Amino acid sequence: MSAPPSQVDHLVARLRFRHLRLITELQRDGSLRAAAQTLNLTQPAVSKALGEIESAFGFALFTRTARGVTPTAQGAIAIRGAALLLQELAHLRGEAEAGERAAAIIRIGAPPFVAQGYLPKVLARLAQRDPPVRVHLLEERVPMLMQALLNGEVDALVTSHPMQMPEAGPAALRFERLFEVEFSVIAPPDHPLTRARKVDWQQLAREPWVMPAKTSMARRLIEESFMKAGAVAPQPVIESTSPGTNVQLVAAGAGLSIAPTTTSRHAQSLGQVKSLRVSPAIPPAPVELVYRGAVANLRIELLREALGLR
Repeated sequence: MSAPPSQVDHLVARLRFRHLRLITELQRDGSLRAAAQTLNLTQPAVSKALGEIESAFGFALFTRTARGVTPTAQGAIAIRGAALLLQELAHLRGEAEAGERAAAIIRIGAPPFVAQGYLPKVLARLAQRDPPVRVHLLEERVPMLMQALLNGEVDALVTSHPMQMPEAGPAALRFERLFEVEFSVIAPPDHPLTRARKVDWQQLAREPWVMPAKTSMARRLIEESFMKAGAVAPQPVIESTSPGTNVQLVAAGAGLSIAPTTTSRHAQSLGQVKSLRVSPAIPPAPVELVYRGAVANLRIELLREALGLR
């Protein structure tokens, strides 16, 4: 629920962007003295400004102790919102600077398998608009993407879900389903299991594995598949954050791995790897458009149009 207009007007009249910067620095530095040094202010000036900020909000944002300052529960929410506003201000300046050369600048986050296998045509539609939409693409693991979205570092994600969603705070997230991604267990083409009609997870547990990073969604899928089959997931011989690299490691004979079918398809067509007939199969994972839904955003509408959602 948004704040009543009178409360918003009160904050607008009393708060300045320098106030937002101050509370984010206080959280980062943990003391009035350190924040004063960072902002090139005196400690009394920082203390006075903090008093003004807390008076504008109507409640304490920090607990003060001899060891420094710690955000209160309300303060943590206000600081997250301040960080979002500062990020948006910096992005707004970039858009204004682009002027008529771009309709907007959209910052999109996606895991590599989505960025490489699904987004190229979507981004091409944005680039071919008149005027074009400029895109800044961040390829990262899903948990880091979610945090970047909540921090205001990207406008939207096209992604699968992490094992645990981070606390959204004031930035309520919206999800729109796009498609489901299928995963395959792959092996070198001469591996004995490629000739089996059915491979169970107990058999797979005895093999060397090339695995995605511990915090990745694909790693979660592997470990859950072993657990549901009553088997213990093996320790990987190699860990890698890149699905494409993992496919090539399998092709080189380093072990088995899991990969999005779209990522391994080319290597399979070249005979570099083969998909195993694993039972039970790995369930598909949904890929969705995820964005902060508190405020209407032209960039999101442009992206939704390119995705075929409007």
